[in-house]
Amino acid sequence: MTASVHRLPSRASSTDATRDAIVLFDLDHTLLHGDSDVLWCEFLMAEGVLERAAFAARNADMEARYKAGTVGVAEFADFYVGTLAGRTAADWEPLRQRFLREMVLPRIPNAARRLVQDHRESGALVAMTTATNRFITELTAQHLGIEHLLATEPLIESGRFTGSTHGTLNMREGKVQRLHDWLAGRSLSLAGLHSTAYSDSINDLPLLQAVDVPVAVDPDPRLAAIAGERGWRVLSLR
Repeated sequence: MTASVHRLPSRASSTDATRDAIVLFDLDHTLLHGDSDVLWCEFLMAEGVLERAAFAARNADMEARYKAGTVGVAEFADFYVGTLAGRTAADWEPLRQRFLREMVLPRIPNAARRLVQDHRESGALVAMTTATNRFITELTAQHLGIEHLLATEPLIESGRFTGSTHGTLNMREGKVQRLHDWLAGRSLSLAGLHSTAYSDSINDLPLLQAVDVPVAVDPDPRLAAIAGERGWRVLSLR
């Protein structure tokens, strides 16, 4: 894998040059050296919000099965969104701000920041797409200057997080469906755009297969093998 990030090359063909571009970034283990959900739980356990004795093993099990690509999509989403249950966004805000400063920002490599900046300066439509819920990830997207965020949506009723989700879960095939729906709402289509996606995970194989330029970033073993077989670009941001 290449160890550095270079300035983006010009479009490779006249066909590409006539099409608008979209660039999609996964977050966890791609732009972020770590997993937002796992880090959030570690943060809450350290703060005494979650009981470590009861929660640590479940958190580790969920992380392991996600990496293996074996965890159920709904099970995964409900487990982590469930940590928000019973409080309002305002209740969580002080902890969310500290989480960003203390757990997230130190784990964003400079190479990842430069890559996002390069794509933004190229004029591409840039979006972050993550299985982690919106409330946990929207500050990270804002910090990176990424205006558009596709994320799992936590359900709020009577002003409080219920611990459940709503809509299509933004994971595996759900990422592709959410992308198509989002583009349609902007009177765009994936077929009409020159598309690039960056991800580390076998869970994002549907998304990587859906775009023109798939890029495996510090990929897990299964994704690395597929990238090698198919001649996909492999990049390291660490």
